[in-house]
Parts: sequence; C-alpha cells; structure tokens
Amino acid sequence: MKYSELCQTYEELEKNPSRLKKIEILSDFLKKLKKEDNKEIIYLVKGKVFPDYSNKEIGISDKLVVKALSKASGLSDKEIINKWRKIGDLGKVSEDIMKVKKQHTLFSKTLNVEKVLENIRKLPELEGKGTIEKKMSLISELLTSANSLEAKYLIRTLLSDLRIGVSDGTLRDALVKACFSESELKEDKKEITDNVQNIYDTSSDWKQVFEKACKGVQAVKKTVLEPGKPIKVMLFLKENSISDGFKRVGKPALIDYKYDGFRMMINKDEKEIKLFTRRLENVTKQFPEVKEYVKEYVKGKTFILDAEAVGYDLMTKKYRPFQEISQRIKRKYDIEKLQKELPIEINVFDVIYYNGESLLNKPFKERRKIIEKIVKKEKFKIRPSEAIITDDEIKAREFYLKAIEHGEEGIMMKNLEAPYKPGARVGYGVKIKPEDNEFDLVIIRAEYGTGKRAGWLTSYTVACGDKDNLLEIGKVSTGLKEKESEGLSYKELTKKLKPLVSEEKGREVKVKPEIVVTVVYQNIQKSPTYSSGFALRFPRITRLRPDRSKSDIASLDEIKRDYLKH
Repeated sequence: MKYSELCQTYEELEKNPSRLKKIEILSDFLKKLKKEDNKEIIYLVKGKVFPDYSNKEIGISDKLVVKALSKASGLSDKEIINKWRKIGDLGKVSEDIMKVKKQHTLFSKTLNVEKVLENIRKLPELEGKGTIEKKMSLISELLTSANSLEAKYLIRTLLSDLRIGVSDGTLRDALVKACFSESELKEDKKEITDNVQNIYDTSSDWKQVFEKACKGVQAVKKTVLEPGKPIKVMLFLKENSISDGFKRVGKPALIDYKYDGFRMMINKDEKEIKLFTRRLENVTKQFPEVKEYVKEYVKGKTFILDAEAVGYDLMTKKYRPFQEISQRIKRKYDIEKLQKELPIEINVFDVIYYNGESLLNKPFKERRKIIEKIVKKEKFKIRPSEAIITDDEIKAREFYLKAIEHGEEGIMMKNLEAPYKPGARVGYGVKIKPEDNEFDLVIIRAEYGTGKRAGWLTSYTVACGDKDNLLEIGKVSTGLKEKESEGLSYKELTKKLKPLVSEEKGREVKVKPEIVVTVVYQNIQKSPTYSSGFALRFPRITRLRPDRSKSDIASLDEIKRDYLKH
C-alpha cells in the first residue's frame, strides 16, 4: 500500500471533527486494508508501529527531527527552529519545507507503508556508538522519498503526536463497520461490537482484532487469553457508602481491602513469569522479588493473577502510601537498592486464567476459591487479599474501619456471581473510600509561573473523559511544593511535562495527555468556562499517578454524579 493513501486518510480525519464522520472515513480505509496481506498497517492508524502491549517506544526527540529535516531539505537547523516557533507543530513545518525543499535525491522513490514500518521499527533497536547517525539515516531515507503531506505525518508519527483525533473506540466502531455486513450488524450490532472490544481488551493488539474481524462473526466470539501478553484490567466504579455499594453489587458480597498501591498483573506461562501494570507496561525487571514470591508461593503451571502491590516500611512493618513506592515502577537502575529501601507486598484479588483455562466467564466466587487454593499466605511477600463475604452492613462497616486502621484506602465490594470484564467499569465491583472529594484527571495544558516560580510550569488545566473526548474541568495550581525535599514539587512536574509539550503560546503550553494526577476539591459547580460544563472548586493536586493513563481518568458521568450528590 502506498503511504500517500494512508496520509490522505489522516488528512481527512484531521479535517473532520465529527466522530461519525471519522468512523466513516476510517471504515473506508479499513475496507481497502482488508485486501492487504500485511494487517500490521493498522498500527499506523493510531500513529504507532508496535502493538499497544509492546514496551518499545519510537523514542525520537524534537532535536533529532530538526536535524533530520535539515539533512533532507537543505535548510539550516536555525531556519527550521524559527519556523517551528511560529507554527508550533513540527509536522506542519516539515510539510511546508518539503514543498520547496532545496535538495533533491536521485534515489527518491514512492514511499510505501511497509517501508515506513520497517524503518521506524528499527529506531528503538539502535544503541551504542553511532546511534544518532544511524537514526538520522533511517529518518532521512523516508523524508527524501516523502512528498509534503507524507512528511507531515511521518514527523508526527515519529514524535508520537498524530493529531487526528482517533480513539480506540472510534477505531473499534470503524473496524466493525468495515468488517461486517449490514445484515449482520442489523441482527446484533451490540454483541459484535462487544466481542470486538473484548478481543482488544484481552490482547491489546489491533492487528489481532482486525484479523479476527476479517474472518467473520464466529471468529470474534472466541476470546483467547495468552499468559505473557498484558490485558486490560477490570475497572471499578466509586460509591459513597456501604449501603450504595450493596445496592450496586448485591447481597451477599465479597469485601476486600482497597490497597493504597498499584495494580500488577502477574503472568506465568510455561517458560517465564512476567509482570505488567494497568498501563500494560512490563515491570518484571523492576520487581525481581515478585518473581521469586510467585515461584515459591503460587501453585500452577500457567496463570494470570490480578493483584495490588503495596509498599511497606521494613523496620515498622507499616504500609506506605503509593506516592512513596511509585518511583519503583519507572526505575531502570539501582533495582536492588530500591528493592531493599522500598519493599512491596503482593495482594492477589482475582485470577482470570489458570492451567490452560480462561476463567473470564467463571463467577467471581469460583475465581476467589482458586486464589485461596493456589496462593499461599506469606505476609509482606504475597497473599490473597484480606477479605470477608457478608450481607450485613454492620459487619461490612467494621471491616471498612479495620482497613482504614491498617493504613489502606478503604474497601472494595464485589458481586460474587460476576464474570471478569477487562477494561470495563460495569458495576461488578465498587470502591468505598473516606469522604475525600477527589478524581484522577489528566493534564492537557500548563502555564509558566512568574517571580520565584519562573521557569516552572505552575498552573495546570486538567480534563476528564467523555467517550473519545477529553473535556476541561478547571485549572489547578496548588498542592505542589516549591522544594523537592517536601514532596511532589513544581520542578518535578515541570520535568515530566516539558518533553510532552506539543504547542507553545506565550506562557501557556499544550501538552500530550499523558500525566495523570489525583485532584482533591471542595465541591463541583456548573461552569460555561470549561468544555465539560463543570468546574472544581478549590482544587489541589495531591499526587502523581504514573500507573494510570488517560483511559483511567474520571468520566464526565462520574463528575455529573458527584455534582448531583453534593
């Protein structure tokens, strides 16, 4: 397939903000793609070259892109940077300069999608001496063959900033429209869509989803779990009281601790043990002790366990808050040192695959029995989550107070008959926490401070989610510290945000929506100022959530529900 065909689709998607129109445009493209042998092209629709579960990142900096553009066009770095400052998008800069590029090559040829995939996939593999030059060569090879439109989207793909507004939900609906006939969709569109979504949630691989959808209705009914490949975790709704919790999940319910830690999916296949976060990141190297715990205290040849990793103090044996242990998730060096300083305990609360069998559709009460049978309780190493089964609100309240006393966040209440639904907030379980008003939200813009805070990004526009969209719900500038030694600081958050800046206008910058923060607020009010229609009163940031992505943030429905309750 010619790369220009894909770029023309990108262009149409960028120009049409309507979700329905995007689905139509994408569907037409996917119908063409069905005829191609290489279904991996679908990764490029989302501006990627690897499946979502892959830890590989393209990892190209703005600086390297400027140098590659200079080499391909003949313009100086300075000229390109000046254009970038005016336009604010290196993709559009490359489109402009490649229209009138000064250098032409005898080796220029029509770009195809396979060549784009091939060159970009080589970039993360390069290391050692001469890496920069090799990367430059691979990028320049593509640019010298690219027309102006192709150059625009090549650069955006390299910078992981495609800007065409295609979410997973939009791609899913376009794929359904492209792969199934009108009569099939008329008969049961919801079931087909749910099955397609389920394949993605259990594989995190759009190529696999597309291949199955191309085979028809029966193929998408089959969900195959593979230990060693991360899957999306089941998500839980928030309720304000134990009474509301019982109404949601039914009686009796299993109630276990809501730990102040981070989700860890523990995978064991015939050969090895792998650990993944809820963001599908492979953190096996960061937590070598967990592999040892699993080998020693969990029975089974193959399995996938859903668990919470919680930090504790080695001396006092008291549990530590998530913010203290979160640094272990991203750390690649000094692993042994951190392992001693920030030990963790694994609390297993679900099992979705065991000894060759998927347990997704087994009732939770059966899955819980398997956990208690296969996980040996070894405090401060690994154990089944602390839990009771009851229909008594008084007993549930006593258990809740016990969880708080032990330093945990609260409790989870779970439906005993429910299956496991990856990636979904379906009400099979709810979380109950003390009455702190808080949401996990994503930062989408920020402003530089003045005076003694000059040089730091100190005011942050945060957003909630609404299907495929991110909607503003206010600005927050408090809760952070000026000194790094005192906790989460403006300096630390600025370091994390700067590489994500996609546009700059005066003191304000637009950032890629990747940094999730917990925001505490006094109450919610209606507001025409923000696209959500609501604003948080007296918000403050209390912590970073590196274990969460924009798909995990509070939804507009949750905002509305909290607004109506207060």
